[in-house]
Formats: sequence, C-alpha cells, structure tokens
Amino acid sequence: MASHPTYEAHGQPYVDEDTSVTAEKQDSKGAKDVFGEDGIHQIQYKTLSWQAVSLLMIAEIVSNGILSLPSALAVVGIVPAVILIVFLGIFGLYTAKLLIDFKLNHPNVHTMGDAGYIMFGPVAREVLAFGTISFAVFGSGSGLLSSQQALSTLSNQGMCSMYLVIITGTVAFLISLPRTLDRLAWMGVLSAAVIAVAGFIAMIGAGVNPVPGRSLTIAASSNFFDAFLAVTNPVFAYAGHFMFFILISEMRKPEDAIKAAWCLQGFATVFYVLFSVVMYVYIGNTVQSPVLFSLPPVWAKAAFAIGLPNFLFSSGLYTHTATKLVFVRMFRHSEHLHSHTLLGWTVWTLLCFAGSAMAAILAIAVPIFSYLIGITAALFAAWYTYGLAGFFWLHDAYHLEGGMDGLKRRPIGTTLAVLTVVSGTFICVAGTYVSIKLIAEAYANGQVGRPFVC
Repeated sequence: MASHPTYEAHGQPYVDEDTSVTAEKQDSKGAKDVFGEDGIHQIQYKTLSWQAVSLLMIAEIVSNGILSLPSALAVVGIVPAVILIVFLGIFGLYTAKLLIDFKLNHPNVHTMGDAGYIMFGPVAREVLAFGTISFAVFGSGSGLLSSQQALSTLSNQGMCSMYLVIITGTVAFLISLPRTLDRLAWMGVLSAAVIAVAGFIAMIGAGVNPVPGRSLTIAASSNFFDAFLAVTNPVFAYAGHFMFFILISEMRKPEDAIKAAWCLQGFATVFYVLFSVVMYVYIGNTVQSPVLFSLPPVWAKAAFAIGLPNFLFSSGLYTHTATKLVFVRMFRHSEHLHSHTLLGWTVWTLLCFAGSAMAAILAIAVPIFSYLIGITAALFAAWYTYGLAGFFWLHDAYHLEGGMDGLKRRPIGTTLAVLTVVSGTFICVAGTYVSIKLIAEAYANGQVGRPFVC
C-alpha cells in the first residue's frame, strides 16, 4: 500500500491524508528539499543569507514602486493614498508570512506552480507556472523600458529607442546568466543602493525646484475606474511575492526568510510613503508617471543615470527567475542541475537568451505593452502577492489541525485567510477590467503607436 506523504510543519511532522497529488510525487529520489543534499554537488544553490534575499527583493520591486506611486496621490488625494500604501505594506507582510510558513511546511516547493500542485493538482501547477513565467518576462520587459527611458533622457533622445531596448536587453541577458542567486547578490546590494540614492536625488531635485502655483489634493472623490486605476499603482508596487519560493529555496536557513520579509516590507513601505509624499508636495497634481519626467532635465538625468543599474538588474533578475523555474522543472534531481555539464549550461544559456529576447521583442513590437503589463499584474500578481496566501493558510490549517474542525477552532485565522482570497479575487477582476478599458480607450483616442519604430 502506498504511504501518504509526510511534511514538516515548523519541526513537527504531519501526514497529509487527503492530498493525493503532491509535489513529493515529483521527487523521484525522495529528497525533502528541492535541491536535496546541496553540499555534495559542484553547483551549490543553498547559499543565500536573509540579508541577501531582502536586498534582492528590494532591488527587484522598489524601482517600479517609486516611478509610478506619486501619480496615485494626484488622483485619490494624499491622505487616502498614504493610508493605502501603508495598509498594503502591512498586508503584504502578512501574506509573506503565510507564504513562508507554507514553504517551511513543504520544503520541496520551488515555485508557485509547485504550491498549486500540492493544493489543487496538476492543472493548477501548469497555470501558476505559466503565470510566473509570464509575469517575469513582462517584468523584465518593464525593466528594459525603464532602462530605455533612462538612456533616451540621458542622450536627449539621441538614439532610436528600439536600438536602446536591444542594448539593454543584451545587458540584462548577461546579468541573468549566473546559475545561482548568490552570484547575483552583490549586484543586488548595488542595485538596492542606487535606487535608494536615485530616489533621494529625485526628492532633492523636486524640493529645490518646486512647481509654481501647484495644487494639492488632500482627499478626492472619483469614479471607480479612475480611482482603481490609481490604486493599482500601490497594489502592484509590492508585487514581488512570486519570487519568494525561488529565493527561499536557495537560502542557507529558510526559517530566516521572515526576517527578509520584514526588511523588504518595512523598507518599501517607509520609502514609498516618504518618496510619494515629497514628490507630490513639490510637484502637485501635474505629477507624471514615471515621476522622474516631472523633474527639471538636469535632475531627471541625474536620477535616471543613478537608477539605470537598478533597472537593468531588475530586468536580469526577472529573466533569471523565469529561467530558473523552467530549468529546475526540466532537470530536477539530475546531474545537469547540480553539475557543470555541457547540456546543462547550454540549456540554461538558451533559456536566459529566450527570456531576454521575448522581453525585448514585447517591449519593441507590441505598442500596448505597458497596458499588457497591467493585465499580467492583475491576472497573476494579484494572486501571488495576495490571494493565494489565503489558500496556503487554509490548506495547511486543514491538514495540520484536523480538517474542518481545525478551521473552526481558529476562526480569526480562517476569516483572515478567506478575506485574503476575496481581496485577491477583487484585485484580479477589477485590475483586469481597468487594464482592458485603458487599452480600448487608447485605441479609440489614437494613442497606440506602431511596432518597430523609434
């Protein structure tokens, strides 16, 4: 008779009697951890400290947040926007805690797809894996667009933007090539530092060059479309949770992941509020998105020049994430995952190239690419950052605490988990609606350009 899989729940073993399809069934060698006995292999993955993970996450998400957040204050007002940013930062920490607990209970989970496999079966694994890859590729393309905007600003529009995307795509490809995340950690330190410095440079530039006669809004009434369009900026400014499983899988001490989450959410929340308020107070309701275009040319160039390494690194890190998912899926527990084999490096390099190429092509060839990023974020990031965390808690509480009786004995946790799922559903549906309506309006107003043009 086949035995049921046994998991570790914070050091306490339990048997999952009800889940017939689990990630353990992928594990042909019976290893608990996704990378097995890592210390005996040529390529060692489990080398990250929690400090490195927090810096990698800061480098990956903060640039997107500071570029778009100030414009939300102009739409809904400074008070509602600040409350929303703080609330979402706290909410993101809560969902990160649920995600980390799920990872500790299921050490062989490497991606959202693996988690979906445990909870819902093989179809969910494919859907969530596809979503992770799609969001990573679109995130990489977003980083390339930010890099192109930086270079165009620095060169006074002196080079065709299409060529700049190709150049930045090549750099991002090279950044994505190291096989293990610890090889990117030093770049994560640099990247997190430069985006913070770029933010402070931008705040100084806005402070010494305030917009004359600017108007500020404390709180504004708006229709649902405009309000939620503004709300999507802070919602997706925290959209980095989809990488947590991959990052935690390469930590020396996965139990320290909560420290990285505290560091990430704490820094991001404080920095987002400070940056958004300062930029909005000195620029007013005319603030643009990306906000650096609201600065005088000299200050915009300074901020873009300092922030450029972060844009490039975040693009490369997104590509690395998509590549890592596919590569581990292909070669899990094979020598090509853990050793320097010709096939392993060939496939890894081709996957990195494919990810970078797709991101560059999307940025160049799809005139509505920036709108599609919004749709991708709504469809997948809303679940990865918020909604799925509720399912993680409900699944493990059900199996750890004795089924429905266990859920009833923990009414507060159960209620919060259900509300988390509901919130993810709402953000997904409303965000998709807003993004699709934006595309329709852009076509109707003739705002959509042509592909492959400068």
